[in-house]
Amino acid sequence: MKIKEQTFGVLSNGDKVKLYTLTAGDLQFSLTNFGATWTSLIVPSRKGTKDDVLLGYSDLSGFLNNKPYIGSTIGRFANRINNAVFTLNGKTFQLDANSGNLSLHSGWRGFDKLLWKSEAYEEKGSVFVCFELDSPDGDGGFPGNMKAVVRYGLTKENKIIADYKAQVDKLCPVNLTNHAYFNLAGEGKGNIFSHEIKLFSSNFVDVDSNGIPTGKLIPVKNNNFDFLTRTRIDANMGTLDGYDHCFVIDGEPGNLRPCAEVTEPVSGRVLKISTTQPGVQFYTGNLLNDVPGKQGIVYGKQTGFCLETQHLPDSPNQSGFPCCIFGPGKDYHEKTVLTFSF
Repeated sequence: MKIKEQTFGVLSNGDKVKLYTLTAGDLQFSLTNFGATWTSLIVPSRKGTKDDVLLGYSDLSGFLNNKPYIGSTIGRFANRINNAVFTLNGKTFQLDANSGNLSLHSGWRGFDKLLWKSEAYEEKGSVFVCFELDSPDGDGGFPGNMKAVVRYGLTKENKIIADYKAQVDKLCPVNLTNHAYFNLAGEGKGNIFSHEIKLFSSNFVDVDSNGIPTGKLIPVKNNNFDFLTRTRIDANMGTLDGYDHCFVIDGEPGNLRPCAEVTEPVSGRVLKISTTQPGVQFYTGNLLNDVPGKQGIVYGKQTGFCLETQHLPDSPNQSGFPCCIFGPGKDYHEKTVLTFSF
């Protein structure tokens, strides 16, 4: 096991940004405290070659202008909130509308655009970085003073541990996730259509043309969203322009249970995900449009996929969805485990 810490760059206010590189098992995992962002993940292949399987940027400047949220930790509330507004106990809260009339990933200055406190350490045969952030009452329109603590770790069994905690002193919606884009063939090596995916989800969230839930959960059987058995990403796409949909994970929320399995046949790399979260947003990078990535590579449409474990979108306005309201006496705590093999 090994931890390397270095300076990644300097912000305009003079604050230094750190880059951590964790090595354990067969993997090498790099993260920065700007946005608590995943920057690279080196994974061997079946043939013994190694590739970076995370989309990203060559230096800090790319992450400072990161419109696709590549690798970012998202908060206070991931995904969409309709009309950038919600009501709690009779009081209406107006949020930043940064995507038309919607709040997307918490507005113009979410957790992905902030410098987190950070510390790397070893624990029980694993290496971790702990990120901490204080979000004041009214931040982005959300109520309450929040303290978020996110731990990302790498184990010698080739697992990434993602542990999300938050405390807030007023009732508030909370929904933290990471927005990593994967290409298991290696970043920059074409689109992700040949990847084969299995989702442990019998239902997905029905949405309107703006990606806002209608309140209905639709069975995946016999439609474009059936990934109950291992299927090429593009096999059932039909007239869909890719996927950007939340799937309801089978089993009891709060319990760590299987969420997804993805296989890249040529490299032999397999990613298995388990989570305590109620849902997972499966996104196929439909809006990646000539994004300047690492070492001069340009990311085009659908060259990476995301599996963002999270509460369901627009949950503050959807009484039929699992509760996303936390506050005094009820802290937020969710966990996701990613296991790699090859």
